[in-house]
Amino acid sequence: MDKPQFQTLNLTTASRQKHRRRSRRKVPATCNAKKIHRNGAVFASGEPDEKEVVERKIRALQSIVPGGESLGVDKLFEQTAEYIMNLQHQVKAMRALSTFFESLEKEKSECGG
Repeated sequence: MDKPQFQTLNLTTASRQKHRRRSRRKVPATCNAKKIHRNGAVFASGEPDEKEVVERKIRALQSIVPGGESLGVDKLFEQTAEYIMNLQHQVKAMRALSTFFESLEKEKSECGG
């Protein structure tokens, strides 16, 4: 079996020093205290990480809307609106059927059936 080929990365001295500077930056003590909210959002110094919260909500929406996993955000919102409208139509139809069958049962009991 052939061994996998790995590509070697040549980092210039300047980019290595830049990376070192970034990794050595001190974080204020207030940012070190992270709290995890019950919904899974991470809070640093009492403020939510908005991007993470939005991404989590989009993933949840993708799991609810049929076919949502394969959609981008714009199309996901369009599909969500259509899905909500379809659900509303289904509820309306089911209410109409329920009312119809209730009236049939009422007529049946009044006729002695």
